[in-house]
Amino acid sequence: MSKIDKDADQIDHKTCRYICDAVGERLQQSMRPEPALSSPLQQLLDEMQRREGDRH
Repeated sequence: MSKIDKDADQIDHKTCRYICDAVGERLQQSMRPEPALSSPLQQLLDEMQRREGDRH
């Protein structure tokens, strides 16, 4: 049995659950969707995409 296997056996279920929950919360915070673009900027992006589509 490796050292990693032995160490894993020493973490109880409650501690493991706490760690998983904490990691999950941090991932959710860092992966929040970006705020919507302003209307003028969104219009410019839409126009750019339309023009690129016309070229192809």
